[in-house]
Amino acid sequence: MIQQLKENLKQEIKNAVLKTGLVQDEAVNVILENTRDKTHGDYATNVAMQLTKIAKKNPRAIAEDILNHFNKEQANVTQVDIAGPGFINFFMDQNVLTRSIKDILEAGNAYGKSNAGNGAKYNVEYVSANPTGDLHLGHARGAALGDALCRILSAAGYDVTREYYVNDAGNQINNLVISAYTRYLQALGRDAKLPEDAYHGPDIIELGKQMAAEHESKFVDKFEEFYGEIRQIALTFELDKIKRDLGDFGVEFDMYTSEQSLYDQNLVAKSISLLEEKGYIYDEDGAKWLRSTDFGDDKDRVLRKSDGSFTYLTPDVANHIEKLKRGNDKLVDIWGADHHGYIARVKAAMQALGHEADKLEVDIIQMVRLIKDGQEFKMSKRTGKAVTIRDLMEEVGVDATRYFFVMRSGETQMDFDINLAKEQSNSNPVFYAQYAHARACSLLRQAEEKGFKAAVRDTYTLINHEKEYEVIKLMGEFPAIIADAASKRLPHLLCNYINDLATAFHSMYNAEKVIDENNVEKTNEKLALITAIKMTMANALNLIGVSAPEKM
Repeated sequence: MIQQLKENLKQEIKNAVLKTGLVQDEAVNVILENTRDKTHGDYATNVAMQLTKIAKKNPRAIAEDILNHFNKEQANVTQVDIAGPGFINFFMDQNVLTRSIKDILEAGNAYGKSNAGNGAKYNVEYVSANPTGDLHLGHARGAALGDALCRILSAAGYDVTREYYVNDAGNQINNLVISAYTRYLQALGRDAKLPEDAYHGPDIIELGKQMAAEHESKFVDKFEEFYGEIRQIALTFELDKIKRDLGDFGVEFDMYTSEQSLYDQNLVAKSISLLEEKGYIYDEDGAKWLRSTDFGDDKDRVLRKSDGSFTYLTPDVANHIEKLKRGNDKLVDIWGADHHGYIARVKAAMQALGHEADKLEVDIIQMVRLIKDGQEFKMSKRTGKAVTIRDLMEEVGVDATRYFFVMRSGETQMDFDINLAKEQSNSNPVFYAQYAHARACSLLRQAEEKGFKAAVRDTYTLINHEKEYEVIKLMGEFPAIIADAASKRLPHLLCNYINDLATAFHSMYNAEKVIDENNVEKTNEKLALITAIKMTMANALNLIGVSAPEKM
């Protein structure tokens, strides 16, 4: 693999540096970069310039000293040059570079996967919208980023659990039950007025109609008696709707954790007891307070109010305790920007219980602004309210929606250009990427119709165009890109890579024709490269939940 080739080269450079005697082992940090210009080789390092202060020598002199001790053969290098103030450029053995084509072909759908994460157990919680209405833009962005992150983590060798925390306790659920019951009565023709703070969405109207059809007058004038059953009907209806929307968006969860279940199992009260045992709880004005300022919070937080009810923080603490009990090495929560101030208090509770602060890490998702025809677009035609995930899927499609959300870091605010997302041109990044895959598929179909077949061999001596080498090196970076995106929790790095690969492939396609009926062997070798590109692109798109069409 290319990555192994680079690691080997880095090691040989380090060995050469140590042989010069200029520095000790711990001072050597070899950084290799791809050269932009093929005339400058395949890779370059600035290690000589890094060592200037330590070695107290001119960087070009240091570079010459390094090369005097450098083993080209061991590093699979054919030529080495010193450029500028002391850059060292390496020209790789091209036959060694092309060996990675066979590796990619043999790996197939598994290409790019690694064990970089060493099986570390990650619990990733995302979306977690209240089951009281439709998923909106913020939830859609969180769903796309959270799902892409989990796919990337899994590909990098982490053991991932996808969790949705269902806020099914508290006043908002009581309002949902009242809203459902009112719409149920209205569906039966009864005179019932929806309270002002109730949920007025069209989904609740539909829920009321369903309840009337299935239960007829069973609940009429018996709200208190059947409160529990009505509550369960309403929750199931709303949660099923959320699951349908997420499923159609390509997002699935391993577990749905109920907030109410934490109360039912007495885990919320137990969390306070655990903190009391640690000495981080005190009583004041009839309430129980967490000494969160001991861990960097700006003020202490109430866990149980003077009336005996718990604050929103307390069940969250209980939930995170349960996550840790399941043996997770890392808890990752993806929250909306409005929860930013909540991070310190949850981390404080985790630290109070004896866990390292970075055991829990929170990624914040910033707001999204929809742009259509150059103007901000806020209202859903269907509901007359905020645009939902369902609206986006219907308007621009799942692929474009997911790609656009993932291609920007979640911590940045973003403008989602609906017109661009629907545009079928190279200006649209998802179209550009998918077209690269479709173009590769088209070439392979054309070649097969003419009797050509991709050659599977150890080396490809007839692949010798600089644009081909550029693509090969880029494909070789794929496992490292996945590992890097996983460790940094930055899914947008995959989109950057996809765009780079698509650009390199389109450039290669325009530079030299693939199918040459007068040169069967060269064509078959090129087809192997095209197949490897197709596989790599499909694998990369899959990691962000975007399809790889064979025709466009």
